[in-house]
Amino acid sequence: MAESFDVVVIGSGPGGYAAAIRCAQRGASVAVIEKEFIGGTCLNCGCIPSKTLLASAHTLLLIKHAAMMGIDVSSATANWPKIQARKDAVVGGFRKGLTGLIKSHEVTIIPGRAVVTAPNQIKIETDTAPMQIQAGKIILATGSQPSQIPAIPFDGQTVISSKEALTFQQIPKSMVIIGGGVIGCEMACIYAAMGTKVAIVEALSRLIPMEDQWVGRLIEREFKKLGIDSHIGQKVTSVDKTGTPAKVVLEDGQTIEAEKVLVSVGRRAVVDEETIDALNLQMNDSAIAVNEKLETNAPGVYAIGDAVGTTFLAHGAFAEAEVAAVNATGGDEKIADYSLIPRAVYTFPEIASVGKNEEACKNQGFDISIGRSFFKANGRSVAHNETVGEIRVVRDNSTNKIIGVTMVGAMATELIGAARALIGSTEKITEISFPHPTVSEVLKEAVEDAFGLSLHNPPKA
Repeated sequence: MAESFDVVVIGSGPGGYAAAIRCAQRGASVAVIEKEFIGGTCLNCGCIPSKTLLASAHTLLLIKHAAMMGIDVSSATANWPKIQARKDAVVGGFRKGLTGLIKSHEVTIIPGRAVVTAPNQIKIETDTAPMQIQAGKIILATGSQPSQIPAIPFDGQTVISSKEALTFQQIPKSMVIIGGGVIGCEMACIYAAMGTKVAIVEALSRLIPMEDQWVGRLIEREFKKLGIDSHIGQKVTSVDKTGTPAKVVLEDGQTIEAEKVLVSVGRRAVVDEETIDALNLQMNDSAIAVNEKLETNAPGVYAIGDAVGTTFLAHGAFAEAEVAAVNATGGDEKIADYSLIPRAVYTFPEIASVGKNEEACKNQGFDISIGRSFFKANGRSVAHNETVGEIRVVRDNSTNKIIGVTMVGAMATELIGAARALIGSTEKITEISFPHPTVSEVLKEAVEDAFGLSLHNPPKA
């Protein structure tokens, strides 16, 4: 007889392992099935390795600018093998720790490829013999993969995805990045800091096109200081790989030579076709269609994370895992407002936002006021020589509440959690004490400015 579990989670990325642990905490017997590495894309070839490389790149830039801080350093060069070894050690350590954490909650880990053959039946293809298990409820957390451009397919050598870009044996001399979104811009920062000649080609009118226009303009300006060329409003028409380096041709006829061509035009949900057919799952393009309770159209089957294509963020998957896990174990929860899940980009400088941005509010006809505060006017930012950027706060004049915050600058990804707590709050910002001197005071000043109460901005006209 096949082994049986109350809940079976397919995929062990942020959504999958979080859902498995929460179900176990609520008293369910749980198994999680993983076909590759515990931790999924985020831990193994996404968030953690990219941020580890970014940390090395940031350190290198700080050392190169040490003279501005009164510190004389004779030279600073990247020891790429050591940087890669450190990244691998960080990933390996977290993978081992996460495996132990999952097991500590008495969750059974089953390696293999899972195929759902019926709402409560799962076939697992392993390195040895296939096995069958039964599930009271199923949570699909199967993740995503990089999207390809059909005319410029990945070859793993010259035309690559972000996965290969994290594992180069040597620092490339030149790179063209197709796509100026989150992943493309983060990769540009890593390799520009390491000395690679980087060019970004973005088809839309600005870098980081999901954010306000001022963000894209500011980032493009700062990227230029890093030696990154930005080709905005351009498409790549072809890539000629017959010679070395490859020749990347833009629609305006310009040709850029590059040793590597990183295609970074988004990600697509990964869902097993046999599972789709067996459950007759309703789909939104490549993603699984779900309701606000994260239920699919198949009874007892839930889906979360990149597989449903909502946020493509690890913390978005965490939020969905919470809802699906509670509902799969007898609860009744709904997913919160997706706009309140912060967005974070770990570029130089960092970008972060939460709630509604300025352009969206204007397009939707909101009566708003904008508060602004600049890092160059902040004591600690100046002390640390990290003065680039600003914070903008959106106030809904009809309700007198903060409805959105966008920030570009050092530590923005750390500050955005505090900004989320201010969304919709009626607490007077003047009554909240921010320690001085801290970078967090830039956020306070921007919120005060949205209400016309800023102490350190000149009066509004």
